[in-house]
Amino acid sequence: MKEIIRSPLFALLISILAYETGIFINKRTRIAFFNPLMIAIALVIGTLLALHIPLEDYKKGGDFISLFLTPATVILAVPLYKNINSLKKDYVAILGGVIIGSVTAILSVWAMAKAFGLSKELIASLIPKSITTPLGIELSTQMKGIPSVTVAAIIITGIFGAVFAEWLLKVCKITDKTAKGIAIGTSSHALGTTKAVDIGETEGAMSGLAIGLAGLVTVIVATVLFKFGFF
Repeated sequence: MKEIIRSPLFALLISILAYETGIFINKRTRIAFFNPLMIAIALVIGTLLALHIPLEDYKKGGDFISLFLTPATVILAVPLYKNINSLKKDYVAILGGVIIGSVTAILSVWAMAKAFGLSKELIASLIPKSITTPLGIELSTQMKGIPSVTVAAIIITGIFGAVFAEWLLKVCKITDKTAKGIAIGTSSHALGTTKAVDIGETEGAMSGLAIGLAGLVTVIVATVLFKFGFF
């Protein structure tokens, strides 16, 4: 039994089942706080503790999922292609919003990290918090950050966006559908986009478009700042 529990396939199985359970609970309750990924994380951690499965053994199965993260980044071209007409029509507003949002995300992390006295390694790890995981891991690695910290920051940012995005939009009195989608996609990548899709079709499409653009802008800006020794 121990051999089965510690096998990579078992780790892969509990990851899939945990996420499917999260999706089921989220759909049945319709409560934003019950984010599928957050539920899946809690269930996986609980399973590992209950069955005394070492993290190293679980990671062997988790690596199967991680293997597909980088190739999956290519899919970001799909929403860009599908919404190319919208991008051409409102390119100034869309690009302006994404650029300002991405730069603000980078500078806010840098400023707060400096204020709290964090090391350069941690700053480099937190900079990619608002972009999709494959890009964030690669960017963090290039800037000599800690990929595991980057993944945690990305997940927390995404869950925060999925849970609070709609409420924040109401508080800020943002009513334009395109603006809503761009704001969510730029600040909280794919996890936030799941909420944008629930809000509306246009919001979801624009959020999907923003993911790719925000990732591109963040990589370029962060790389330039890193080269000049800002962090």
